[in-house]
Amino acid sequence: MPAGQLFINGTWRPPLSGETYSPINPATEEPVTQVGKGDERDIDLAVAAARKAFDSGPWPKMSPHDRGRIVWKLGELITQNLDEMARLESLCTGKTLFDSGKVEIPFAADVFRYYAGWATKIHGETLQLRDNAFTFTLRHPVGVVGAIVPWNFPFLLSSWKIAPALAAGNTVVLKPASQTPLTALKFAELGQEAGLPEGVFNVVTGPGGQAGMALVRDARVDKIAFTGSTEVGKQIMREAAGTLKRLSLELGGKSPNIVFADADMEAAIRGAMTGIFYNKGEVCAAGSRLFLEEKIHGEFVAKLAERVKGLKVGDPLDKSTRMGPVVSRQQMETVLGYIEAGKKEGARLVTGGGRANVGTGKGYFVEPTIFDGVGNHMTIAREEIFGPVLAVIPFKSVEDGIAQGNATTYGLAAAVWTRDVAKALKAARAIRAGTVWVNAYNLYDAALPFGGFKESGFGREMGSAGLEHYTEVKSVWVDLS
Repeated sequence: MPAGQLFINGTWRPPLSGETYSPINPATEEPVTQVGKGDERDIDLAVAAARKAFDSGPWPKMSPHDRGRIVWKLGELITQNLDEMARLESLCTGKTLFDSGKVEIPFAADVFRYYAGWATKIHGETLQLRDNAFTFTLRHPVGVVGAIVPWNFPFLLSSWKIAPALAAGNTVVLKPASQTPLTALKFAELGQEAGLPEGVFNVVTGPGGQAGMALVRDARVDKIAFTGSTEVGKQIMREAAGTLKRLSLELGGKSPNIVFADADMEAAIRGAMTGIFYNKGEVCAAGSRLFLEEKIHGEFVAKLAERVKGLKVGDPLDKSTRMGPVVSRQQMETVLGYIEAGKKEGARLVTGGGRANVGTGKGYFVEPTIFDGVGNHMTIAREEIFGPVLAVIPFKSVEDGIAQGNATTYGLAAAVWTRDVAKALKAARAIRAGTVWVNAYNLYDAALPFGGFKESGFGREMGSAGLEHYTEVKSVWVDLS
């Protein structure tokens, strides 16, 4: 992984501009290393390499068994390089080493192993329509895939795109977020070691407005898989219209976490903390709106606040740390701005509410923050904050809780907490979200599809549903008369 270089067509090369930039460690505010500042010209080279590798290279023609074996090896190599991958992830994102090393990088390895198994199970169907015809379908890889990923889960969200794309026989150009490119570059090394042919996997680092949008506009790219903000997702849709390329968009969220009075309170408190403070709240599916039935509202908030005050905020590489810094100064200022908006609009600050002091005086640390007395009309209840800020909203009945939970333009995830199975199933059916957890929060599996309703996007990642976005269906009619 040479400093300042891009990975294109199986080789490391400097960006054509010759320019580099330095990702910043959000815990220390110090540069991490030099990274190549790619632009439209580098995307042009990467797409050309991926196009050639798909149109005339060995990868799409390789037997599914052999292709699956390479994808499986990628999962194994990720596991073998777990410590390095986790450290690189934490250095750029500010997430704790526990989250990187014990949860996210191992999950990414599992995603590759899961889709490796699918490589031999992508097939069409035979349809008996008429006696004088033989009719069947074929499934082909879609072609060149442009994968654009955000900074909150850089490698995990990359795996959700790269693994199914490769298993189906596609080629990939990956554009990681400019703040968090290091695990993508390390993975390029692992791809070489696993035996990916030249041009099958390419990485161009640099600003999203230049490199990312160049990827979206390029007519040689057949599909864009994007995770990021709803605002940028809409921009991608507009830009992609010029070439009518396939899109899957996993966008923002303002997910309701609904706790009924009959819930296991201790479990629900743990779930509320996981829902909003895991990864400093920089989670698209974060349970940022906590709905509490009026009967338990006061007791729940008091116990939750006490627990939150015990969260250790600090150096993400320290094993005792439970919450690191947000990813950048800009993000810290955005989060603090939302906290001020909550105060001005009349929400009651329960705990937190400012920049966290970790002793060094440096780092983009924000206190875990809880607001009570929030109305669904308030800014902190409507807009995605993407930080450790929880809005607590009371409700009166099952119908009221569901109605308030659905009162959002987003629809990515939700949770309900109750001991009543009928109530849980009623709520799960009624909530308009792509994922609904019951008596849990933030649980995922490579076999379970994930994606959104409404302005949280469309398409699914993971599971068999995620694989479908990387294939095209062809119908064949053979006339036998």
